[in-house]
Amino acid sequence: MSRYIPYNPDQVWLLPPSVLDELGADHLAVFVHRVVERLDLTAWRNESSDEGRPGYPPQLLLKVWLYAYMQGITSSRKLEQRIHEDLGFRLLAAQLKPDYWTLNEFRKQYPRRLNDVFTQVVEAARSMGLGKLGRVAIDSTRVQANASADRSGSAEQLRRERARIRQRIRRWQKQCDEDDPETAGSEVAGWRERLAEIPRQMAELRKSGQQRSSRTDPESRYLRRRGGFCLGYTAELAVSEDHLIVAQRVHQAATDNASLDSMTQCIEQQCSSPPACVVADCGYYSMAQIEAVVERGIEVVVPDQMVARELAGAAARVEMSARQKRRQPGLDGWRERMRAPAARACYAKRKSIVEPVFGVLKQQRGMRQFRRRGLEAVGVEWTLATIAYNLTRMFTCRSRR
Repeated sequence: MSRYIPYNPDQVWLLPPSVLDELGADHLAVFVHRVVERLDLTAWRNESSDEGRPGYPPQLLLKVWLYAYMQGITSSRKLEQRIHEDLGFRLLAAQLKPDYWTLNEFRKQYPRRLNDVFTQVVEAARSMGLGKLGRVAIDSTRVQANASADRSGSAEQLRRERARIRQRIRRWQKQCDEDDPETAGSEVAGWRERLAEIPRQMAELRKSGQQRSSRTDPESRYLRRRGGFCLGYTAELAVSEDHLIVAQRVHQAATDNASLDSMTQCIEQQCSSPPACVVADCGYYSMAQIEAVVERGIEVVVPDQMVARELAGAAARVEMSARQKRRQPGLDGWRERMRAPAARACYAKRKSIVEPVFGVLKQQRGMRQFRRRGLEAVGVEWTLATIAYNLTRMFTCRSRR
Protein backbone atom coordinates (compact mmCIF):
# COMPACT_ATOMS: atom_id res chain seq x y z
CA MET A 1 0.00 0.00 0.00
CA SER A 2 1.41 3.36 -1.01
CA ARG A 3 2.05 5.95 1.67
CA TYR A 4 0.81 8.71 -0.69
CA ILE A 5 -2.72 9.61 -1.68
CA PRO A 6 -3.61 8.94 -5.33
CA TYR A 7 -2.35 11.67 -7.67
CA ASN A 8 -3.42 11.81 -11.32
CA PRO A 9 -3.33 15.20 -13.09
CA ASP A 10 -4.99 13.66 -16.17
CA GLN A 11 -8.06 12.54 -14.22
CA VAL A 12 -11.27 13.41 -16.11
CA TRP A 13 -14.26 14.77 -14.16
CA LEU A 14 -17.32 12.65 -14.80
CA LEU A 15 -19.68 15.35 -13.49
CA PRO A 16 -19.19 19.16 -13.73
CA PRO A 17 -18.11 20.45 -10.32
CA SER A 18 -19.71 23.44 -8.59
CA VAL A 19 -17.31 26.38 -8.28
CA LEU A 20 -19.30 27.68 -5.33
CA ASP A 21 -18.78 24.39 -3.50
CA GLU A 22 -15.05 24.59 -4.14
CA LEU A 23 -14.68 28.19 -2.91
CA GLY A 24 -17.14 28.13 -0.03
CA ALA A 25 -19.87 30.58 0.89
CA ASP A 26 -17.47 32.87 2.81
CA HIS A 27 -15.10 33.52 -0.11
CA LEU A 28 -14.39 37.11 -1.20
CA ALA A 29 -15.59 36.44 -4.76
CA VAL A 30 -18.93 35.18 -3.43
CA PHE A 31 -19.26 38.35 -1.34
CA VAL A 32 -18.58 40.54 -4.40
CA HIS A 33 -21.20 38.58 -6.35
CA ARG A 34 -23.85 39.09 -3.68
CA VAL A 35 -23.17 42.80 -3.21
CA VAL A 36 -23.21 43.62 -6.94
CA GLU A 37 -26.41 41.64 -7.43
CA ARG A 38 -28.09 43.97 -4.91
CA LEU A 39 -26.97 47.12 -6.72
CA ASP A 40 -29.34 49.03 -8.98
CA LEU A 41 -27.85 48.73 -12.49
CA THR A 42 -31.04 49.56 -14.39
CA ALA A 43 -29.51 52.61 -16.04
CA TRP A 44 -26.61 50.48 -17.31
CA ARG A 45 -28.97 48.07 -19.03
CA ASN A 46 -31.03 50.90 -20.55
CA GLU A 47 -27.90 52.32 -22.19
CA SER A 48 -27.18 49.05 -24.00
CA SER A 49 -28.08 48.88 -27.68
CA ASP A 50 -30.33 46.19 -29.15
CA GLU A 51 -28.34 46.23 -32.39
CA GLY A 52 -25.67 43.67 -33.15
CA ARG A 53 -24.99 40.48 -31.30
CA PRO A 54 -25.83 40.16 -27.58
CA GLY A 55 -23.19 41.64 -25.26
CA TYR A 56 -21.95 40.56 -21.85
CA PRO A 57 -24.15 41.68 -18.94
CA PRO A 58 -22.77 44.80 -17.21
CA GLN A 59 -22.97 43.15 -13.78
CA LEU A 60 -20.63 40.38 -15.01
CA LEU A 61 -18.00 42.84 -16.22
CA LEU A 62 -18.40 44.99 -13.10
CA LYS A 63 -17.88 41.98 -10.82
CA VAL A 64 -14.74 40.74 -12.53
CA TRP A 65 -13.20 44.23 -12.63
CA LEU A 66 -13.90 44.89 -8.95
CA TYR A 67 -12.48 41.52 -7.97
CA ALA A 68 -9.48 42.21 -10.21
CA TYR A 69 -8.71 45.51 -8.48
CA MET A 70 -8.99 43.70 -5.16
CA GLN A 71 -6.23 41.39 -6.37
CA GLY A 72 -4.09 44.25 -7.69
CA ILE A 73 -4.85 43.42 -11.35
CA THR A 74 -5.33 46.54 -13.47
CA SER A 75 -4.49 45.12 -16.92
CA SER A 76 -7.31 43.85 -19.14
CA ARG A 77 -5.00 41.25 -20.72
CA LYS A 78 -4.01 39.85 -17.34
CA LEU A 79 -7.64 39.86 -16.29
CA GLU A 80 -8.58 37.83 -19.38
CA GLN A 81 -5.97 35.27 -18.41
CA ARG A 82 -7.16 35.08 -14.81
CA ILE A 83 -10.77 34.54 -15.93
CA HIS A 84 -9.56 31.38 -17.67
CA GLU A 85 -7.49 30.15 -14.73
CA ASP A 86 -8.86 31.45 -11.40
CA LEU A 87 -11.91 29.88 -9.75
CA GLY A 88 -13.01 33.16 -8.20
CA PHE A 89 -13.08 34.90 -11.57
CA ARG A 90 -14.77 31.91 -13.19
CA LEU A 91 -17.53 32.07 -10.59
CA LEU A 92 -18.11 35.79 -11.20
CA ALA A 93 -18.01 35.32 -14.98
CA ALA A 94 -20.37 32.31 -14.78
CA GLN A 95 -17.92 30.30 -16.94
CA LEU A 96 -18.09 32.91 -19.71
CA LYS A 97 -14.80 34.20 -21.11
CA PRO A 98 -14.85 37.85 -22.24
CA ASP A 99 -11.69 38.88 -24.06
CA TYR A 100 -9.39 41.75 -23.09
CA TRP A 101 -10.92 44.12 -25.68
CA THR A 102 -14.41 43.68 -24.18
CA LEU A 103 -13.07 44.13 -20.66
CA ASN A 104 -11.22 47.31 -21.59
CA GLU A 105 -14.18 48.74 -23.47
CA PHE A 106 -16.28 48.37 -20.32
CA ARG A 107 -14.03 50.86 -18.52
CA LYS A 108 -14.50 53.30 -21.42
CA GLN A 109 -18.24 52.90 -21.72
CA TYR A 110 -19.53 53.64 -18.21
CA PRO A 111 -17.43 56.40 -16.57
CA ARG A 112 -20.38 58.17 -14.90
CA ARG A 113 -22.23 55.01 -13.91
CA LEU A 114 -19.25 53.86 -11.86
CA ASN A 115 -19.59 56.95 -9.66
CA ASP A 116 -23.16 55.87 -8.97
CA VAL A 117 -21.86 52.41 -8.03
CA PHE A 118 -19.41 54.04 -5.62
CA THR A 119 -22.30 55.89 -3.98
CA GLN A 120 -24.39 52.72 -3.67
CA VAL A 121 -21.47 50.79 -2.14
CA VAL A 122 -20.90 53.59 0.40
CA GLU A 123 -24.61 53.45 1.30
CA ALA A 124 -24.40 49.66 1.71
CA ALA A 125 -21.33 50.02 3.93
CA ARG A 126 -23.02 52.66 6.08
CA SER A 127 -26.02 50.37 6.49
CA MET A 128 -23.58 47.87 8.03
CA GLY A 129 -22.42 50.50 10.54
CA LEU A 130 -19.30 51.63 8.67
CA GLY A 131 -18.51 55.12 7.43
CA LYS A 132 -19.40 57.09 10.55
CA LEU A 133 -18.99 60.77 9.80
CA GLY A 134 -17.75 61.97 13.16
CA ARG A 135 -14.25 62.74 11.89
CA VAL A 136 -13.18 62.47 8.23
CA ALA A 137 -9.58 62.81 7.05
CA ILE A 138 -8.88 64.27 3.60
CA ASP A 139 -5.61 63.78 1.76
CA SER A 140 -4.19 63.47 -1.74
CA THR A 141 -1.41 61.63 -3.53
CA ARG A 142 0.30 61.93 -6.88
CA VAL A 143 -0.28 58.98 -9.21
CA GLN A 144 2.00 58.64 -12.22
CA ALA A 145 0.40 58.88 -15.65
CA ASN A 146 0.83 56.37 -18.46
CA ALA A 147 3.18 58.75 -20.22
CA SER A 148 6.90 59.17 -20.70
CA ALA A 149 8.54 62.36 -19.51
CA ASP A 150 10.91 62.05 -22.49
CA ARG A 151 8.01 62.51 -24.90
CA SER A 152 7.10 66.01 -23.78
CA GLY A 153 7.87 69.48 -25.03
CA SER A 154 7.59 73.17 -24.29
CA ALA A 155 5.74 75.72 -26.41
CA GLU A 156 8.98 76.77 -28.08
CA GLN A 157 9.89 73.17 -28.92
CA LEU A 158 6.44 72.61 -30.40
CA ARG A 159 6.81 75.70 -32.59
CA ARG A 160 10.19 74.52 -33.83
CA GLU A 161 8.80 71.07 -34.56
CA ARG A 162 5.89 72.59 -36.48
CA ALA A 163 8.32 74.65 -38.56
CA ARG A 164 10.45 71.57 -39.32
CA ILE A 165 7.43 69.54 -40.41
CA ARG A 166 6.22 72.32 -42.69
CA GLN A 167 9.69 72.56 -44.22
CA ARG A 168 9.71 68.80 -44.85
CA ILE A 169 6.31 68.96 -46.54
CA ARG A 170 7.42 71.81 -48.80
CA ARG A 171 10.60 69.90 -49.68
CA TRP A 172 8.52 66.81 -50.47
CA GLN A 173 6.20 68.82 -52.71
CA LYS A 174 9.19 69.97 -54.75
CA GLN A 175 10.61 66.46 -55.08
CA CYS A 176 7.40 64.43 -55.37
CA ASP A 177 7.97 63.83 -59.10
CA GLU A 178 11.32 62.17 -58.37
CA ASP A 179 10.27 60.04 -55.36
CA ASP A 180 8.09 56.97 -55.18
CA PRO A 181 4.59 58.52 -54.78
CA GLU A 182 3.24 55.74 -52.53
CA THR A 183 6.19 55.76 -50.13
CA ALA A 184 6.41 59.55 -50.00
CA GLY A 185 2.65 59.88 -49.65
CA SER A 186 2.50 57.63 -46.58
CA GLU A 187 5.38 59.53 -45.01
CA VAL A 188 3.73 62.90 -45.58
CA ALA A 189 0.46 61.59 -44.15
CA GLY A 190 2.24 61.00 -40.84
CA TRP A 191 3.74 64.50 -40.94
CA ARG A 192 0.36 66.08 -41.57
CA GLU A 193 -1.23 64.07 -38.80
CA ARG A 194 1.42 65.30 -36.36
CA LEU A 195 1.01 68.84 -37.72
CA ALA A 196 -2.70 68.70 -36.85
CA GLU A 197 -1.92 67.53 -33.29
CA ILE A 198 0.50 70.34 -32.44
CA PRO A 199 -2.10 73.18 -32.20
CA ARG A 200 -4.23 71.08 -29.84
CA GLN A 201 -1.21 70.31 -27.71
CA MET A 202 -0.18 73.97 -27.59
CA ALA A 203 -3.72 74.99 -26.58
CA GLU A 204 -3.69 72.38 -23.81
CA LEU A 205 -0.30 73.67 -22.66
CA ARG A 206 -1.56 77.26 -22.46
CA LYS A 207 -4.66 76.10 -20.59
CA SER A 208 -2.63 74.15 -18.03
CA GLY A 209 -0.32 77.06 -17.26
CA GLN A 210 2.70 74.74 -17.29
CA GLN A 211 5.90 75.03 -19.26
CA ARG A 212 5.89 71.51 -20.71
CA SER A 213 3.23 69.12 -21.95
CA SER A 214 3.17 65.39 -22.60
CA ARG A 215 2.57 64.08 -26.10
CA THR A 216 1.25 60.70 -25.02
CA ASP A 217 -1.14 62.08 -22.36
CA PRO A 218 -1.67 65.83 -22.85
CA GLU A 219 -4.09 65.99 -19.89
CA SER A 220 -1.45 64.85 -17.39
CA ARG A 221 0.53 67.42 -15.41
CA TYR A 222 4.00 67.79 -13.95
CA LEU A 223 3.38 67.50 -10.21
CA ARG A 224 5.71 67.83 -7.26
CA ARG A 225 6.01 64.81 -5.01
CA ARG A 226 8.53 63.45 -2.55
CA GLY A 227 11.80 62.94 -4.38
CA GLY A 228 11.12 65.36 -7.24
CA PHE A 229 8.48 65.76 -9.95
CA CYS A 230 6.31 63.25 -11.77
CA LEU A 231 4.07 63.37 -14.82
CA GLY A 232 0.70 62.35 -13.47
CA TYR A 233 -2.54 63.26 -11.72
CA THR A 234 -3.66 64.21 -8.22
CA ALA A 235 -5.89 61.57 -6.59
CA GLU A 236 -7.85 62.53 -3.48
CA LEU A 237 -9.61 60.55 -0.78
CA ALA A 238 -11.86 61.32 2.16
CA VAL A 239 -11.68 58.52 4.74
CA SER A 240 -13.78 57.96 7.86
CA GLU A 241 -12.31 56.86 11.19
CA ASP A 242 -13.16 53.22 10.46
CA HIS A 243 -11.15 53.41 7.20
CA LEU A 244 -14.02 53.57 4.73
CA ILE A 245 -13.55 55.79 1.68
CA VAL A 246 -16.53 58.16 1.70
CA ALA A 247 -15.45 60.40 -1.20
CA GLN A 248 -12.87 60.29 -3.98
CA ARG A 249 -11.86 62.13 -7.13
CA VAL A 250 -8.97 62.74 -9.55
CA HIS A 251 -7.96 66.18 -10.80
CA GLN A 252 -5.06 68.03 -12.42
CA ALA A 253 -4.29 70.70 -9.81
CA ALA A 254 -0.69 70.87 -8.66
CA THR A 255 -1.64 71.96 -5.11
CA ASP A 256 -4.36 71.06 -2.59
CA ASN A 257 -5.15 74.49 -1.14
CA ALA A 258 -8.26 74.90 -3.32
CA SER A 259 -9.71 71.42 -2.65
CA LEU A 260 -10.99 71.46 0.93
CA ASP A 261 -14.45 72.83 0.20
CA SER A 262 -14.90 70.68 -2.92
CA MET A 263 -13.99 67.46 -1.10
CA THR A 264 -16.29 68.34 1.80
CA GLN A 265 -19.13 68.81 -0.68
CA CYS A 266 -18.28 65.42 -2.22
CA ILE A 267 -18.64 63.83 1.22
CA GLU A 268 -22.08 65.40 1.65
CA GLN A 269 -23.18 64.22 -1.79
CA GLN A 270 -21.98 60.64 -1.34
CA CYS A 271 -23.24 60.21 2.23
CA SER A 272 -26.31 62.50 2.12
CA SER A 273 -25.09 64.18 5.32
CA PRO A 274 -22.15 66.41 6.25
CA PRO A 275 -19.28 65.23 8.44
CA ALA A 276 -18.93 66.64 11.94
CA CYS A 277 -15.24 67.40 11.45
CA VAL A 278 -12.80 67.36 8.53
CA VAL A 279 -9.06 66.99 9.09
CA ALA A 280 -6.34 67.66 6.53
CA ASP A 281 -2.65 68.52 6.45
CA CYS A 282 -1.15 71.96 5.87
CA GLY A 283 -1.27 71.52 2.08
CA TYR A 284 -5.03 72.14 2.30
CA TYR A 285 -4.67 75.36 4.27
CA SER A 286 -6.56 78.26 2.72
CA MET A 287 -8.52 80.67 4.92
CA ALA A 288 -11.12 81.18 2.19
CA GLN A 289 -11.65 77.41 1.89
CA ILE A 290 -11.76 76.97 5.67
CA GLU A 291 -14.33 79.74 6.10
CA ALA A 292 -16.53 78.23 3.37
CA VAL A 293 -16.59 74.88 5.20
CA VAL A 294 -17.08 76.41 8.66
CA GLU A 295 -20.08 78.40 7.40
CA ARG A 296 -21.89 75.10 6.82
CA GLY A 297 -21.46 74.15 10.47
CA ILE A 298 -18.56 71.73 9.97
CA GLU A 299 -15.54 71.77 12.26
CA VAL A 300 -12.21 72.13 10.44
CA VAL A 301 -8.76 71.07 11.66
CA VAL A 302 -6.26 72.26 9.06
CA PRO A 303 -3.08 73.94 10.34
CA ASP A 304 -0.95 76.21 8.24
CA GLN A 305 2.62 75.20 7.44
CA MET A 306 4.16 76.85 10.50
CA VAL A 307 1.78 75.27 13.02
CA ALA A 308 2.05 71.91 11.25
CA ARG A 309 5.78 71.98 11.92
CA GLU A 310 5.13 72.81 15.55
CA LEU A 311 2.66 69.94 15.90
CA ALA A 312 5.23 67.59 14.35
CA GLY A 313 7.81 68.75 16.91
CA ALA A 314 10.22 69.96 14.25
CA ALA A 315 10.25 73.62 15.23
CA ALA A 316 9.59 75.85 18.21
CA ARG A 317 6.60 78.16 18.40
CA VAL A 318 6.95 81.17 16.10
CA GLU A 319 4.97 84.36 16.73
CA MET A 320 3.63 86.46 13.86
CA SER A 321 5.08 89.87 13.20
CA ALA A 322 2.92 92.98 13.06
CA ARG A 323 3.27 93.05 9.27
CA GLN A 324 2.11 89.45 8.92
CA LYS A 325 -0.88 90.17 11.13
CA ARG A 326 -1.90 93.05 8.87
CA ARG A 327 -1.48 90.93 5.71
CA GLN A 328 -3.29 87.87 7.14
CA PRO A 329 -5.67 89.17 9.81
CA GLY A 330 -7.31 85.86 10.65
CA LEU A 331 -4.22 83.67 10.69
CA ASP A 332 -3.05 84.52 14.23
CA GLY A 333 -6.37 83.50 15.76
CA TRP A 334 -6.51 80.36 13.63
CA ARG A 335 -3.04 79.33 14.78
CA GLU A 336 -4.07 79.66 18.41
CA ARG A 337 -7.11 77.51 17.70
CA MET A 338 -4.97 74.82 16.08
CA ARG A 339 -2.62 74.84 19.07
CA ALA A 340 -5.45 73.96 21.46
CA PRO A 341 -5.24 70.44 23.00
CA ALA A 342 -8.44 69.26 21.32
CA ALA A 343 -7.23 70.30 17.86
CA ARG A 344 -3.82 68.76 18.51
CA ALA A 345 -5.38 65.43 19.49
CA CYS A 346 -7.65 65.47 16.43
CA TYR A 347 -4.80 66.31 14.04
CA ALA A 348 -2.60 63.61 15.55
CA LYS A 349 -5.08 60.95 14.35
CA ARG A 350 -5.06 62.14 10.74
CA LYS A 351 -2.19 59.96 9.55
CA SER A 352 -3.54 56.79 11.12
CA ILE A 353 -6.89 57.33 9.35
CA VAL A 354 -5.98 58.14 5.75
CA GLU A 355 -2.38 57.08 5.17
CA PRO A 356 -3.01 53.29 5.55
CA VAL A 357 -5.66 53.51 2.82
CA PHE A 358 -3.20 55.11 0.40
CA GLY A 359 -0.66 52.44 1.36
CA VAL A 360 -3.06 49.63 0.44
CA LEU A 361 -4.11 51.23 -2.84
CA LYS A 362 -0.60 52.08 -4.02
CA GLN A 363 1.51 49.28 -2.60
CA GLN A 364 -0.86 46.30 -2.64
CA ARG A 365 -3.32 47.24 -5.40
CA GLY A 366 -0.84 48.60 -7.94
CA MET A 367 -2.19 52.15 -8.07
CA ARG A 368 1.19 53.86 -8.28
CA GLN A 369 0.61 54.39 -12.00
CA PHE A 370 -2.50 54.61 -14.12
CA ARG A 371 -2.81 52.39 -17.18
CA ARG A 372 -5.16 54.54 -19.21
CA ARG A 373 -4.75 58.10 -20.50
CA GLY A 374 -6.88 61.18 -20.03
CA LEU A 375 -8.56 62.68 -16.97
CA GLU A 376 -11.86 60.84 -17.41
CA ALA A 377 -10.13 57.49 -18.04
CA VAL A 378 -7.88 57.68 -14.97
CA GLY A 379 -10.91 58.78 -12.95
CA VAL A 380 -12.58 55.49 -13.88
CA GLU A 381 -9.51 53.56 -12.72
CA TRP A 382 -9.41 55.41 -9.40
CA THR A 383 -13.15 54.87 -8.89
CA LEU A 384 -12.84 51.12 -9.50
CA ALA A 385 -9.90 50.94 -7.08
CA THR A 386 -11.78 52.79 -4.33
CA ILE A 387 -14.96 50.73 -4.77
CA ALA A 388 -12.86 47.56 -4.57
CA TYR A 389 -11.18 48.84 -1.39
CA ASN A 390 -14.55 49.58 0.24
CA LEU A 391 -15.84 46.12 -0.67
CA THR A 392 -12.75 44.58 0.91
CA ARG A 393 -13.35 46.67 4.00
CA MET A 394 -16.97 45.54 4.17
CA PHE A 395 -15.94 41.91 3.74
CA THR A 396 -13.33 42.15 6.50
CA CYS A 397 -15.73 43.78 8.98
CA ARG A 398 -18.46 41.27 8.09
CA SER A 399 -16.07 38.37 8.73
CA ARG A 400 -15.15 39.71 12.17
CA ARG A 401 -18.75 39.91 13.32
